[in-house]
Amino acid sequence: MFDFFKKKKKNPDIEEFTVEEKEEKAADEISQMQSEEEANDTSLDEIVEESEERSDLVEENPIELEVQSDDEEEKTGFFSKIKMGLAKTRKQFTSNLKNLFTSNVKIDDDLYEELEEILISADIGMTSTIEIVEELKDEIKARSIKDPNEIYPVLKEIMANKLKENNLENKLKLEKGKLSVILVIGVNGVGKTTTIGKLAYKLKNEGKNVMLAAADTFRAAAIDQLGEWASRGDIEMISHKEGADPSAVIFDAIKSARAKNVDVLICDTAGRLHNKKNLMKELEKINKTIDTHAKDALRDNLLILDATTGQNALSQLREFKNVTDITGLILTKLDGTAKGGVIYPLQLELNVPVKYIGVGESIDDIEEFDPDSFVEAIF
Repeated sequence: MFDFFKKKKKNPDIEEFTVEEKEEKAADEISQMQSEEEANDTSLDEIVEESEERSDLVEENPIELEVQSDDEEEKTGFFSKIKMGLAKTRKQFTSNLKNLFTSNVKIDDDLYEELEEILISADIGMTSTIEIVEELKDEIKARSIKDPNEIYPVLKEIMANKLKENNLENKLKLEKGKLSVILVIGVNGVGKTTTIGKLAYKLKNEGKNVMLAAADTFRAAAIDQLGEWASRGDIEMISHKEGADPSAVIFDAIKSARAKNVDVLICDTAGRLHNKKNLMKELEKINKTIDTHAKDALRDNLLILDATTGQNALSQLREFKNVTDITGLILTKLDGTAKGGVIYPLQLELNVPVKYIGVGESIDDIEEFDPDSFVEAIF
């Protein structure tokens, strides 16, 4: 047991060298290392040459070596942007749902009442909430679901289908070789002018010849603000001086658009006049101008709504629907609210499709609305 403390004997297998022999051995090792470095340099040259050959192959056969298609990359980027933009909505909504659907909770009226509270708190609205919960009850019964954990994916499926059912016509009316006139409406403060700039830039990048009409002639600096967006996107804008007749601006814009073979004419409008009656009367006049001088053009009347205003957005939609045919919505500032669920009553109750959503400040932060991606992002 005391072997550890005994002096170790010299190992006869280990060679012993003189100082001269050690120096000679060291010189040999250095020489060998230099030879290995030269060999490595040669190998590196070969690797670079091989890499260049592979690069040539990629240029000659790009499809064969492609890992992800442009469509897949675009879809991934779109979902990431939507997911980031809906972070506030998701944080409140999803955490509450996960706390509700636990294994120790009973599937009873109390669960459904709590679910209704969660949906309403996300601004999904009373009517839409009841419709969703009633359908969920039917599905739970039809599928004989006993485990509350299984409710979560069913709810997600129902909410996605609801948006798809009520959002079938969510594309702009665009046709090659034909003028499309987009009238953009919305009260001041919803991000109307900014959204027009983003939409124009997006359509231009899609290959469209776009023109803007600055028909909000009543708000101070509105023309200059739209002009700034036009400049950023390198898009032509037709404007008159402040206080001019908006219908006259639209008339000149239509005339210019036809002369220059413009694909899309986007018209800004006033968000507020002296009172609501005057605002609505002005919109009727603008619509008449477009109907008269661009009667063969494709038409879209888009209402811009601020998602942070919640249920007030429904009131705005109801008011504007009384004076003009609203063909679609653009919902802005979804990245700044925990109540992104307002998109449900806008579609389920008032049956107007959401065509675009805004999820940021940059010029390219506007996306076509996709129900599946939206629901996936909030869940």
